[in-house]
Amino acid sequence: MISLEAMRSYLSTSGRDQRHTMVRAEFRGAVAATGHGSCLSSTGLIARSTGAGNFGHHAIVVFPQIMEPGADYRPTRALPNPPIGLHTICSTFRQLGIQSYFCIPSVAVANDSISMTWRAKELGIPWEDAYQDFPGKLAGFQPRGRRYNFLRNHTDVSIVPDAYIPEEFSKEHLRVALSDRYISEMSDVDGIFWGRQYTYPLEIKEKTCNRDPRLGEYFGLDVGPFVKLAHYAAKRGNLHSLFIVREIADPEARELVAWRYITFDRLAQFASWVQQQGGRGMTGGNSAVVKIPKCEFEVLDANALASL
Repeated sequence: MISLEAMRSYLSTSGRDQRHTMVRAEFRGAVAATGHGSCLSSTGLIARSTGAGNFGHHAIVVFPQIMEPGADYRPTRALPNPPIGLHTICSTFRQLGIQSYFCIPSVAVANDSISMTWRAKELGIPWEDAYQDFPGKLAGFQPRGRRYNFLRNHTDVSIVPDAYIPEEFSKEHLRVALSDRYISEMSDVDGIFWGRQYTYPLEIKEKTCNRDPRLGEYFGLDVGPFVKLAHYAAKRGNLHSLFIVREIADPEARELVAWRYITFDRLAQFASWVQQQGGRGMTGGNSAVVKIPKCEFEVLDANALASL
C-alpha cells in the first residue's frame, strides 16, 4: 500500500508543475458533469527516442493504473484487467506505429515509493499480452548510462486537493521509472477523448485571454505543445487532437470564465505564422508562443462533446 501522505511526499520532490495537475483534474470533473466521463482516459506519457539519426524514429505511449491510497498492490495480488476503452485508444496508436502500454504498480514495502516497481502489458495488438517488468527492453531507445537523481527538488504540493493526488503520483512515478532507465524526449498525455467520429489526444492549458492589434483577442500555445500536436497530425489516421483552454480572467484568483476548445486542423489554419514572445504560461512566466485567435475556439459543453 501507499498512503496519501507518501504520495504527497514523493510529488514534493519531483519538481513538476502542480498547477497543471489541478487544471487537468478540473477538466476531468467538467467532462464528467456533462455525462461524457467514460469517454475520457486517464493521463499518460508519450516518449520518443533520441540520438543522432534516431531522434523521433521510435515512440511509445504509457497509461498507468491510478493507485488508490491504502489499497493492496503487493506483487502477488490478482492483476487487474486494463480499462475496456483503453484497448480501442491504444489500437489507434498502434495503427500509427506507436506502441501502447497499460502499466500497473507493485509495492513490496508499505509506503516505500522508492522501491515501488511497474509491470506492463502492450495493448492495441490482436493477441493477449502478459504483464512483464517495465521498462524492459524498448527497441530504439537509448539506455541511460548512469543514474540521475530525478527527485532532488522541493515542490509545494499543498495547493493540490487530496482527490487529485493519486493520478498525478501514478503518472509521475511511472515517468521517473522510465526516465531512470532510458534517455528519451517525454511529454504528458493530458488525456484521450474517445469521440463518436475520432480519437482525440488532448492538450489542456489554463490561459488568460490576450489582445493583439492584428489578431484581436487570442490564446497563446507554447511552441513545444504545438509541435507535439503537429506530431499527432503527421501520424494522422484516426487521431485528431484538441487544444483545450480553461479560460480565466485573473491568474491569481483562477476563477473560471469558460472551457474552450479548438481542433488542431483549425488551430493550424488560423494560428499566427511567426513565433512571438508573449503569453503567460502556467508557471507564471512568458514564453515563445503561437497565437490563436479566440474567435476560432468554441465553448466546450455537453453538445460540443457529443458532436466530436
